[in-house]
This record gives sequence, structure tokens and C-alpha cells, in this order.
Amino acid sequence: MGETRFIVAGSFVDGSGADVRRNVFLTVKDGVITAIDSAVDLPRNDEAVIDDFSHCTIVPALVDCSVSLSRSPSVDSKVRLSIEEAGFREKALMLRQHSRYCHLHGVQGVAESDDIADLMESYQEGIEQESMIDIRTSGRLCRSSQDCAAGASAGGDFLKLGYSGNIEDEHPPDPRLNHEEMCRILQHRGAKKAVVVANGRQQVGEALEAGCDAIEQGYMMGEDNLRKMAEKNVLWIPSVLRAKNALDGTGTGGDVCCRFSLRYVAPGKPVPGAEDLWRKMLAEQLTQLRFARKIGVTTAVGTGAGSVGILHGESMAEEMKLFIKAGYSLEETIRCASENGARFFRMERLGTLTIGRKATFLITRGTVQQLPRKLSYLEGIYVDGAPSVIYRKNPGKTV
Repeated sequence: MGETRFIVAGSFVDGSGADVRRNVFLTVKDGVITAIDSAVDLPRNDEAVIDDFSHCTIVPALVDCSVSLSRSPSVDSKVRLSIEEAGFREKALMLRQHSRYCHLHGVQGVAESDDIADLMESYQEGIEQESMIDIRTSGRLCRSSQDCAAGASAGGDFLKLGYSGNIEDEHPPDPRLNHEEMCRILQHRGAKKAVVVANGRQQVGEALEAGCDAIEQGYMMGEDNLRKMAEKNVLWIPSVLRAKNALDGTGTGGDVCCRFSLRYVAPGKPVPGAEDLWRKMLAEQLTQLRFARKIGVTTAVGTGAGSVGILHGESMAEEMKLFIKAGYSLEETIRCASENGARFFRMERLGTLTIGRKATFLITRGTVQQLPRKLSYLEGIYVDGAPSVIYRKNPGKTV
């Protein structure tokens, strides 16, 4: 049996949506939380192993519900194309690199949009178990009945259907699913949950009628569809950052580069009307998100990382800021960025920090009021009750 460790937190957000707790300690044994108590009751003996983060805030590990780990978010189209056309080894290295980025930014669980079954074995080899993130795969993104038939039979943890193109795509996918095909696919999906990428009132309405379990994006779907989602307990992954990213790139006609803190834009000519369009699109999505909170739609954070200009790991804090802008409290936002995604995708090791659950969490220096900004520079990461074997607060100082 492992040792008992006491972990002190100045502030503690458990991920359930409950209010922040101050000055608590977690008792952890064999990687599992066995108690959460007030710091005044902390055991005082020489044998106690105490990790003191009384100057910090502890929050659950994050879950990104929409990523493409083997795709490059580079704004350089040549780079993206070279990755798409790369061989197995290059794509495996890209997946490993991006999963590492996720881990180092506190994202310990992701839902993958692409077919990476052949890459997963390579990913799992030669990586410390403690540093591996929890990856749920869709098998493939289904845009036709043939795709989905193959995806449903080829494994994967869930089914993902592209009923619309991504909101920022200039051209919709071809071929596209029709409503009859989607209904047939969802009727025969077995125990798999189905996530449908859909935008617009009609397409979202048809996805809900067909019996999907989650809507991703959902731009311009309207209040009636949101009410149906609340009634049917359908998860919404709004991916607001896609619109924010598109808006930021309209000033010169280029794409936003890969650091949110330093707003680089690729050169190009402005597209007439694009800035007004994306400003309206972003405002409408935030309004929908605000209404979803009001009527009790279950929402989760999914960034679309791997799309142009949307970084793996780092994008989570940016999407969380948009949830807060839409009126979510910090506690509600952290629940959307952890528990809601973890439960939907059945990530048993992740989610709410409560007694009986794994002690996998993030440590941020400073006050709760500095979140989610402080998630971009973590004080530490714990996996199953112990410090991450690969995270270094100051990587430049590490040999």
C-alpha cells in the first residue's frame, strides 16, 4: 500500500459547480482522495507527508471535447498540407507532441475528431504512464453513410458525424449526410454516444430529431433547439473560440498565429464584410451560450484545437474566458471544462475532485480571481496523487 499524502490548498475548486472552498487539505492514499477537510484540522506529526500549496488554487484537470491531435494549427498552409500528406512516423510524432502540449497545459483528457487508431499504439509505446493523457477516439469523422458504417464497426469510443462543415470553413464537406442517412446511422450505433457537428436551425433540429447525444458548434441554431436540448439532456459543445479566432484574423485577411498572448496575423488583403460577419457570429454564439446557461443546457468546453490558429492545450483557457464572458461563473466554467466532458466521454480518472475519485488536478499560483488566465502558467500538475513526471514549471532551467 502507498503512503498517505496531505495536500494543502489555499483555494479549492472541486469541479462540481459548487462555490470555492478556502484553506482545505486533501488526504490522498494510493492515488485516491480519501478526505477533504479544513486546513485547521491538518495532522501535525513528523511522519505526515504534507505538500503545502496554501498560496495556490487547486482545480480539476481539464478535458477538451474537440481536438485533432495529428493536425497542425499552423497558419502556414504549406505546413498544414505537409502534415496531412506526411507518413505514419511524422503523424505519430505530431500526435505525441500535441498530447504533450495538452498535458503541460493541464488538459488530461481529449475527444479526438480524426481517425488515429493506427497512431494510438505508437503513442502508448515509450511514454510514461503518468504523462499519458486520456484520449477518446471517434474512429473517424463521418460525412457519409459509408464513413459512418466503417467508423461504427472499426472501434472508437464514440461516433462523430459531420452534418455541417466547421463554421469557419469556406466550403461545406462533400459528400454530405442527408437526414435519412443520419437517422439510420444513429439507430444502429449501439452503445456508442453520437456527437453531431451541426449549425443552423434546420440542421441542428434534424440532428436532435435523429437522436444525437451531443451537438458540437451549434451556431445559429436558435432558442427552440436549445430548449429541446435541455429537455432531452443533449450535451452542447459550443466551440466559441472558432468564431473568436476567425474574427481576430479578419483585419488583414490572414489567419491568427499560434499564440494568444501575442496576436500575430498572417499577411493578406482584408475580405470585405468578414469582420462584421464574424463579430456578429461571435456575439450571437455568446448570446446562445448565455441562454443555454439560463435554461439548464449541459455544456462542455471543446476548442477545435488543430484547426488553423487554435493551439493544443493552450486554447482551453481562451475558450473558458469566453464562457465567463457569456455569464458563467468561474465554478460553472470549470465544471464545463472538466466534469461535464469527463462524464460524457466516460473518463473515469478525470472530473470532479471528491472523495473516492482519483487525485488528478492542477495547481495555479495566486488567487481564484486570476483564473482562468493563470491556467496558462501552472504551478504544478498532479496525476493520481503524485506530481507529474514530465511537468516542469520552468522548463528552460531544466537540464
